[in-house]
Amino acid sequence: MDLPRARVGFIRKARKVRGVLKDEPPRTAPAPVNGYELLEKVADLPISTWSYTWDPDVRHLGPMAQDFAAAFGLGDSDRRIWHLDEAGVALVAIQALHRKVTTLEAEVESLRARLGEQ
Repeated sequence: MDLPRARVGFIRKARKVRGVLKDEPPRTAPAPVNGYELLEKVADLPISTWSYTWDPDVRHLGPMAQDFAAAFGLGDSDRRIWHLDEAGVALVAIQALHRKVTTLEAEVESLRARLGEQ
């Protein structure tokens, strides 16, 4: 694969990353997230497949960085999506979906019980 020089440096640095600091001390200003609002933004987020110009035979799947930045306001640029931010959005959306499904299952069971009583 023949990559432009600027991309090679970024990719080499990125390959060295093994983890992200997520424990309490390095963070500043943690804020709660409304999972249901975030879930709506995920549902509205355009997702597409695409290839890098330097590697046209390899397809990728995901949102464009500009759309992700506009929807969630995360990261330091609208030109890239940090894996930590993408994973965080996905985890919060999964939690919100789980709460919705659990609530709906309880409602269905309640309705079934009421129908069984009639």
